[in-house]
Amino acid sequence: MTADREILAGTALDDDLAVEPKLRPQTLSEYIGQTKVRENLGVFLAAARGRNEPLDHVLLTGPPGLGKTTLAHIVAREMSAGLRLTSGPMIARAGDLAGILTNLQPKDVLFVDEIHRLNPAVEEILYPAMEDFRLDILIGEGPMARTMKVDLPPFTLIGATTRPGLLSQPLHGRFGIALRLDFYDVASLARIVQRSARILGIAIADDAAREIGSRSRGTPRIANRLLRRLRDFAEVAGKSAIDRATAREALNRLEVDEHGFDELDRRILATIIEKFAGGPVGIGSIAASIGEDRGTLEDLYEPYLLQAGFLQRTPRGRVASAAAYKHLGIVPPRRDGSLF
Repeated sequence: MTADREILAGTALDDDLAVEPKLRPQTLSEYIGQTKVRENLGVFLAAARGRNEPLDHVLLTGPPGLGKTTLAHIVAREMSAGLRLTSGPMIARAGDLAGILTNLQPKDVLFVDEIHRLNPAVEEILYPAMEDFRLDILIGEGPMARTMKVDLPPFTLIGATTRPGLLSQPLHGRFGIALRLDFYDVASLARIVQRSARILGIAIADDAAREIGSRSRGTPRIANRLLRRLRDFAEVAGKSAIDRATAREALNRLEVDEHGFDELDRRILATIIEKFAGGPVGIGSIAASIGEDRGTLEDLYEPYLLQAGFLQRTPRGRVASAAAYKHLGIVPPRRDGSLF
């Protein structure tokens, strides 16, 4: 990605990793947005604490940057438990997972990001560990091979994925709690920006915070990233606070439009409309036409375009909506005697 496009990427960048721990809410009551997820998780946590048991295994799904890792930290803190962080690609062999599981303490939380990318052989090890808190280790080979069972302390596995459709059904079925995080509304993002500004010591006007929220693609990580970039513009301009005029000017210079779109968003929509007559068209054809990776479009761009109403997904492929034509200033074609 280019520097401009990285600004609107929901995936964490190096500078995000340095700042995010400071901005991360510490308790569920501090967590802004995702009302249903927050309320339901609060019930499950209270019930687990009341029974003095570890929380049931949790599957968190949703686009990157919405707070899945933050929720894992909150769960561990609310349960007064330790937290171990890893990811699917980092667990290459069954022995890697066995080493992690055998070092857990009772009620610990194991967070596995990108859990859909687990090796199938590693996934097999997880099944008895999740169901019976037991590790089945194969010793030897051939006719002399035998299985040794190792008891594990009760723990909570929190799996996170941006692509739940790639998760195998046997693994999916072993999660007792499944929570989906959706894109945030502008009001929630504005509150997140104001909270982050207080923590970072940045003075910002309410309408400027809302301006950032409206251009953050429904994603807190992007909102916090834009806040830090706008602080740079304000400081260089000699301003003691970020006001709406400064915010709008800076966001325009960053080429982030009023919908939070960047140049690639507009290329995706323009390609569907101009090269494929508005669709339907397959995501592979779109990716090939604009010279981008299909996974990048599916994970980072398509979800927000769908949620914002600029793109529709049909059994035959992707279709540009009337809002996409309007945004690009293109007159929709007539279909069945009416405007599309």
